[in-house]
Amino acid sequence: MKERYDNIDEYIRDLKDAIAQNDQCANHHYNLAQALLSKRDFVGAEESLLEAIRNSPRMAEAYVQLGGICLQRGDLEGCLRYNQEAANCRPQYAIAYSNIAFVHIQKGEPDKAVAALTKALSWSPNFIQARNELATAYYMQGNFTGSEEACRAVIKQEPGFAPAWNNLALALFDQGRFDEACEACDKAIELGFDVQEGFLEELKPHRKKA
Repeated sequence: MKERYDNIDEYIRDLKDAIAQNDQCANHHYNLAQALLSKRDFVGAEESLLEAIRNSPRMAEAYVQLGGICLQRGDLEGCLRYNQEAANCRPQYAIAYSNIAFVHIQKGEPDKAVAALTKALSWSPNFIQARNELATAYYMQGNFTGSEEACRAVIKQEPGFAPAWNNLALALFDQGRFDEACEACDKAIELGFDVQEGFLEELKPHRKKA
């Protein structure tokens, strides 16, 4: 539907007209939410998503989007709760499990993150973001070799994925492989990643003099 529109406001008006004629169409409410999110109207989008799930209580995508709105306002528990609901609606929904893991990482709960990511990757093994999160969770556990392996799997699939190079640098550094860590860090920077200043300072003594 949206492809026919050059103007997002026109698209929103037509969706609202369609909803006025049939306010029980969950897809219309969901599409309206997506359009409102593109305008960063989070309040309007949240209302539309709640209407979507009132009319289609097992619409997993709507719960994930509601979790994203919670995350935008710093509500980690709300994000977790909505993504858990999405996973309940669709048990093999990798995106929901990846989002659940992200919240656990933010809360400093790497064991729970690894459990969620293992599920996500069992259903979607090429899910780059989930595998990169796994590298982070392993690193938080102190499993630096596991973190390295996860990073290298991401890089093999997508060599330009900068966060994986940064995570690889961290994992190599904590294994005492400083030359390789410097190289991975430089690659992350080359790809546009904003490496933490503290880590750059830690690397300085290990850089080879010109």
